[in-house]
Amino acid sequence: MNRFAFLALPLALAGCNVHSKDKADGDDNVSIAGDASGNISFDVPFAKGQLKIPEGFMHGGDVDIDGVKLMPGSQVTNFTMNSRDKVSVVEIAFTSPQAPDQVRAYFVDQFRKHGAEAAVSGDTVTGKSKDGNPFIIKITSSGSGSQGKIQAQDDKD
Repeated sequence: MNRFAFLALPLALAGCNVHSKDKADGDDNVSIAGDASGNISFDVPFAKGQLKIPEGFMHGGDVDIDGVKLMPGSQVTNFTMNSRDKVSVVEIAFTSPQAPDQVRAYFVDQFRKHGAEAAVSGDTVTGKSKDGNPFIIKITSSGSGSQGKIQAQDDKD
């Protein structure tokens, strides 16, 4: 999931609450989560903690899946990343000022232009990245625009 490297940036910021962990517990799982208010929590093999980044920092998050970015005008509202047993799953929630049908069409068009599989089924775009990892993007109405959730998986084998 190196395309989601922007998620690691908050860990480098100062002013966080970090507790070291005993590596002897054998827990090599990684979890990172953040919300639109700037609250970030993390649990990595060597540390666990929380930090606060400026509110709105994530809104401009540079999401990139096989070269496909969020639709222009979209904003990231939440994210989670969990890695366990050689499988990483990233979930990114977002809003868009465009209607759901326009957002779904945008994603399908962009993925196909970048050589990835993508198709619409109901309110969901499903597909596989160029390296064969699955993704699901569910997009629904929200006010005058839409909201969505991207779930992308990366198998490290």
